[in-house]
Formats: sequence, C-alpha cells, structure tokens
Amino acid sequence: MLRTGTILSGLFLAGALTGCVTTLDPVSDTPLIANDPIVVGRAVTLLTGPTNRWYGPEVRLIELINRETGRRYQVMVESEDRQFAVEMPAGEYELSRVQISEGPFMSIADLNETFTVHPEQINYVGTWRFGVDMPKYGRQLLVSIIEDPDDRSEAAHLFVEQHPEWSDRQISTVLPEPVILESRLYEVAPYPRIHRYFRRQWW
Repeated sequence: MLRTGTILSGLFLAGALTGCVTTLDPVSDTPLIANDPIVVGRAVTLLTGPTNRWYGPEVRLIELINRETGRRYQVMVESEDRQFAVEMPAGEYELSRVQISEGPFMSIADLNETFTVHPEQINYVGTWRFGVDMPKYGRQLLVSIIEDPDDRSEAAHLFVEQHPEWSDRQISTVLPEPVILESRLYEVAPYPRIHRYFRRQWW
C-alpha cells in the first residue's frame, strides 16, 4: 500500500488544451471545470533484468487516444510508482504509448490496449505494471494490467476526499485489453552527450 502522501502527490487532473494534445499534469488541488468522468489507476515501473545504469526506470508519460475524436492525452506520471486521477470525456480510448526515463536516457514503446470511459462515473482502469528489460539491442517492455482492490478503493477514496461532490458516483472497473502485452522499447532523443565510441546501447 502506498503512503498517503505519495498517493496524494500522484493525483492528476486535466490541464490546459494545447492543439490536438491535452497534457494532464499532477495538480491535485485544481477544481473540476467540466463534468467529465474521472479515470483513476496506478502506474508502476519494474526492472525485469540487471542494468548498468545509475538511474532506475520510471514512467515519464503515458499517451491515451480518444478513438472517436482522435484527441491525444498525455498523462505526466514522472515516477516509478504513482496513483493517478484524470478528468476525460467519455468514449473509447487506446493506451497508445509509454515513455520511460532513466536519468538522462529516454525510451518509448508503442502499445495497443483499449478501454471504455463511461459517463458520470469514476472509472478504475487498474494497476498498470511496466516491466522494463535490461539495456540491450532489442530491449523489450512487458505491460501487465491487474485489478487491485486496495488500489481501487484507495484511489477513489482520496479523489472523493478532494471532491466530495463525486461521493455518490458509481465506481466501475474498466481494465484495458489485452491485459498482458509485450512491445519493443526504442531509445529516443535527448540521448546523453557521450561519444559514439563509448555508448553501450546504440539503436
């Protein structure tokens, strides 16, 4: 179970619209502007093999796409373990990609997991576990999504504490499918300014 302070610092609400991308930042005390449904969950990053990097991996951002409107939503996690709550319009969504950071290193993986956000509800989307392979050519990311009753009740409880007007809303579980998925991780800029000869990972 996460400490209350960690969970509270990880609650997310909708940020400003920018073009076709909506960035969802960690601002827990922002009042709800629209009456959109709420999506709550947890993102956890794990290493599945040894690493020679000084920094452990963490999820920098998760990208969601509304399949009806095409609008992209970027959830700024920036943590190895964080609860989140975001305000989003109802509709069909795709968990399209995730960006992993390891200090100065950045990598990204394309995903294809879908779920439905129901109107006028608190939608629990599960605990998203991102298993990061050791740095190597052909590096893989294993995504597994589970329903954790403790995470579900804790995230919803803390959200309702900040927004008691939602206390009578139904909580539904809508896990993205497939719940297990493996994808290739690609390193992206900005890459550390190390001479090419000394780079251990080059792809």
